Amino acid sequence: MQVFKKTRLKRSFIKSSSILLVICSLMVAAQYCAAQAVPDTSLNNIIRDTAGRKRSVPDTGVVAHPKSDAGPLFGIKPKAKPFQPDPKKAGLYSALLPGLGQIYNRQYWKLPLVYGGLGVAGYFFIHNLNNYQTYRKAYIGRINNNNPTDKYVGIYSESQLQQLQDDYNKYLDLTVLLSAIGCRYLMRSLQRT
Repeated sequence: MQVFKKTRLKRSFIKSSSILLVICSLMVAAQYCAAQAVPDTSLNNIIRDTAGRKRSVPDTGVVAHPKSDAGPLFGIKPKAKPFQPDPKKAGLYSALLPGLGQIYNRQYWKLPLVYGGLGVAGYFFIHNLNNYQTYRKAYIGRINNNNPTDKYVGIYSESQLQQLQDDYNKYLDLTVLLSAIGCRYLMRSLQRT
């Protein structure tokens, strides 16, 4: 009877740790979207054009007539303005697909870090969960049946199966915890750059 209570507790713990991993992923994604906010400075350099007056072309000092189609005098073109991403667009793109906002912001180097970290965390989570479930089923099969038929007959005893099950349960918990901490640390370090 105690074995069934323990298995129920472990099932609920696995479910809660899976839910925790999903919640942490959503929090990271939400924070990742919030990291896209860049102040809109496109309106800081407004050049007022009054009718018939000459005006200065920004960043060059070259004087041009407002009604001329030829552009600035002497064929000198004004410097191109640096790219100013729109924070609303970046947030929208990032909400559609994590990382798309960074592509829009032209910060491509952040994508492999984020997706690589999520991939490694997902791999270890799935690996530890599969091993935990395999050893758990074998252990329960040994307890409930006098003639066990699992693939570990003759390899592991009941106590060894229980120990393996407990070890992979710990590994699974550590994977969830370290993944959440690692994602949080990675997001904070990426926001500073």
